[in-house]
Amino acid sequence: MPTRLRNALSAALIALSCLLVPFGALAACVTYGLADTGRYVTAMAPLAADPAVQGAVADSVEAGILDEVDERLEASSAAPEPGGVRPFVDDAVRSFTRTEAFHTAWDAGNRAVHDAVLRALRDDRERAVTVDLAPITAQVKRRLTDDHVLLARRIPVEHTEVPVLPADEVARLRKGYDVLEVAGFWLPVSAAVLAAAGIAVAACRRRAVTATALGTALGGAFLALAVAIGRRLTLADIGEAAHRPAAGAIYDALTQTLRTVSWLLVVLGLTVALACRLTEYLARRRRASAALAADPAQEPTRARV
Repeated sequence: MPTRLRNALSAALIALSCLLVPFGALAACVTYGLADTGRYVTAMAPLAADPAVQGAVADSVEAGILDEVDERLEASSAAPEPGGVRPFVDDAVRSFTRTEAFHTAWDAGNRAVHDAVLRALRDDRERAVTVDLAPITAQVKRRLTDDHVLLARRIPVEHTEVPVLPADEVARLRKGYDVLEVAGFWLPVSAAVLAAAGIAVAACRRRAVTATALGTALGGAFLALAVAIGRRLTLADIGEAAHRPAAGAIYDALTQTLRTVSWLLVVLGLTVALACRLTEYLARRRRASAALAADPAQEPTRARV
């Protein structure tokens, strides 16, 4: 095969391989990271200590409790006004988010949400995904009861359902999840095979390795930039500014592995490229030294008269 054709084919294969790198990393992180319940719960566990997340959870739980209390009070004309219990509920809920029990409930809730979403994605039935807040509500009720708060015993704890995903969203995400399951394995494999083929057919393999390494680093940088842009767009779509800190913390937790992989690709690619350039420089020095040793320069001589 002519050298020019080999170099052109090598460049095409390496360019295609580097193009697949960020997409393969994204698909693999989602498939083998976020789709695994254990890894997901581990990634979300530190958020239980985040003040923004604690505040968002407290607001949601408090709203659910007070809505149920309002319904019960409306059904009973002899009951007092709900405003008397609101400050106590607010204090109890926010105090509970700073306890070790909340960390346990947070992990259990995330595990339940993740299991429910995975079951919905792997199931063919069209149904919405909901989560029951009854365990957290029960903890708050127990705290209020121990503090002898009025109406604490009347706080309902049964089946406080919170919607997670509507049925139409589940159908749309199911298609994407099926694609990611396939892409999470085949995209990285395809990128590796194409890179190996491009290096193998190149006329100068050291330069091909350098080009592959630089393309990999560029793909990692593109992936890191995409994650940063995705964070900005995600927070911009949230209407209430008060919820953006919590959403940002959750986004950062979910994309932590992806950011780490992107920077590893950048560092690995630049390191390999630098090593290739260094070995090429040393090889040239050795060839130059060998040429001088094989053909030493003759010293000029003077003719005597």
